[in-house]
Amino acid sequence: MPIDSVVVPAGELAERIAKLQKALAAREADGALICQKTDLFYFGATSQQGWLYVPVDGKPILMVFKDFDRARQESPLEEIVSLVGIKQIAGVLQRYGYPLPLTLGMELDVLPANLYLQYCAIFQQAKIEDISYEIRWIRAVKSEFEIIKIRAAAKLSDKVAAMVPELLQVGKTEVTLSGQLEGYARSLGHQGIVRMRMWGTELFYGHLMSGDGAAVPSYLASPTGGTGVSAVIGQGAGFRKISANEPVLVDYVFALDGYLSDHARIFSIGRLPADLEAAHGAMLEIQDEIKTQARPGVLTGELYERMVLLAEKKGYAENFMGVGDRRIRFTGHGLGLELDEFPFIAKGQQLALEEGMIIALEPKTIFPGRGVVGIENTHLVTKYGLEQLNSYPDKITILT
Repeated sequence: MPIDSVVVPAGELAERIAKLQKALAAREADGALICQKTDLFYFGATSQQGWLYVPVDGKPILMVFKDFDRARQESPLEEIVSLVGIKQIAGVLQRYGYPLPLTLGMELDVLPANLYLQYCAIFQQAKIEDISYEIRWIRAVKSEFEIIKIRAAAKLSDKVAAMVPELLQVGKTEVTLSGQLEGYARSLGHQGIVRMRMWGTELFYGHLMSGDGAAVPSYLASPTGGTGVSAVIGQGAGFRKISANEPVLVDYVFALDGYLSDHARIFSIGRLPADLEAAHGAMLEIQDEIKTQARPGVLTGELYERMVLLAEKKGYAENFMGVGDRRIRFTGHGLGLELDEFPFIAKGQQLALEEGMIIALEPKTIFPGRGVVGIENTHLVTKYGLEQLNSYPDKITILT
């Protein structure tokens, strides 16, 4: 049966492989073994279970455990072989004329320790080195193919936001409203999975929270948390009923063909208290100022400090990106196939922006016992600054 799949052009894939091979040569590594699902899709155009060996020089070999036939339909790579077990990897490499690597790059930022030990046993002669930084840096700068995908996801983020006024009602629970919006997003083609790289992090569509529930902190690396439906999840929408004159935060990720748009808006049934409206306006001002400053060559850590300073000057130092010692020390992040990609607009970061990066800026203020206001948009780094890809109005949407 033909598979309805995301087709990554062969030329696009070849460019990605060439960048990885250049990075391997710089590290004096003989090859890389790609295992992580998102990286496997990025370099192999399939998310089927398997391994991709990229030699420093030569054609890559995609070794597939399950499902081989699907992988052959999805990936334009020339060398795709069926493999029934991890122990056969070394034999496949030798069969294709590649000597077993003496220095092997792997994604040690996400590779479980027990699997790492298995690879050490398979490649006993090899020194296994972490190439996750190089991989994530390659993925940080998007191609025109990827930018087109993200633009399409951003348009659908706007559609989801535009549906909120039709569904938002006093007395409706957060989880009911979130279910209705998530169903609508699914009908638009949302893939249903939002991938994140950091260990122990997970997200289901995003966060929809109201009033004081939005200010409840959680374990997630996010300025907002939420009660969730139980302690097992501990984040996002809960059973709290929505009231009038309180902020309703709709902070959703649209995932289309693998690529993500991150998007947050504030809604209210009736006007918000004046101080919350003023805080929201201040966050929009911070966003707009940073959009002009975030140009190629600017260090991401410097952008973070500018945003913190702006929040302080506007009187929101105690509420910006959280409250107290556990406040989040970032104000934006890269995204693409995963929600937590390079670069991070974070304290101490020394990565310089490059044209073609995708960044979600998310200046927010947290008011315990009252709620959250602020904004999040997905942006493209251009030589002139940030191009905002979302178009739904940034101001608070007030329903009467």
